[in-house]
Amino acid sequence: MGGVELRELRVFVVVAEEGGMSAAARRLHISQPALSQTVGMLERRLGVKLLVRSSAGVRPTEAGVTLLAEARAVLARHDRALRTMAAYTSGDGGVLRVGIPLELPSDLLGPALDQLEVAHLGTRVQARHLSTAAQLAALQAGELDVGLLRERPAGHEFDAMLVAREKLGVLLAAEQAAELRGPGGIRLDALTGLEWVGFPRSGSPAWFDELTAILRSHGLDLGPAAPEGQELIAEVKLAAVSAGRAFALAPPRWPQPLPPAVAWSALAGHPLIRRTWAVWPATARRRDLADFVAGFREPGDDQPR
Repeated sequence: MGGVELRELRVFVVVAEEGGMSAAARRLHISQPALSQTVGMLERRLGVKLLVRSSAGVRPTEAGVTLLAEARAVLARHDRALRTMAAYTSGDGGVLRVGIPLELPSDLLGPALDQLEVAHLGTRVQARHLSTAAQLAALQAGELDVGLLRERPAGHEFDAMLVAREKLGVLLAAEQAAELRGPGGIRLDALTGLEWVGFPRSGSPAWFDELTAILRSHGLDLGPAAPEGQELIAEVKLAAVSAGRAFALAPPRWPQPLPPAVAWSALAGHPLIRRTWAVWPATARRRDLADFVAGFREPGDDQPR
């Protein structure tokens, strides 16, 4: 097994057990392309074909069957060694460091925290409010165990799972919202002439580019860029839109109370979808982390109020 990584063996075993790439990817909480690349890398390292792919799924070759037995034995010994060494540590008293962005859906963390508490009573959660870019840097530096990011990192350094999908609406001065609102909400191009209360691109570059491209495609002038380092907190949004010269974006179940001078409205056709991914190092082997991530429910589209 020289030169073969345990992660590659674990991926191969799951693929063989599930009999298909899609099912294995769901079980491992990684993307199907990343999984296929890992299996391909393992085959190149060993110089043999391990799986036969067909419309019915995948099955091990003769060499794959042999490797499957050996890999299971190696992984069992590895896991047994970790359990044995855990007896010499405090075990269930660690800290799980979680990165959290602004405006996280109020019901998103509950199931994950509940599952963590049931399975790992001694694990304490340490939450940090950080932008997507800051969370990614902290994950790379080993300062976070898992982050909730507005964009999925490229490459194979991290595993990721989509955990939230929100249909963004618009915050406007109440009188403006009443004038512009139609049966299906407010058309995005009806906001022409208003200034967008945005966030700095450095906080989440990919999400910023996606969002601003859609706004520009509807004829909106985005105005001056937001100052670097400025956090787009609720108070900033509400103060900016109440005067009637600007608009801000917010999800349907925004927890911040709205003053009488400000109203939220759905956008007609729901052109802006904000996604949140749970992201963690691909090499992570913490069981409390795995149980925490497994506690997130499958995301559904939030409905407008």
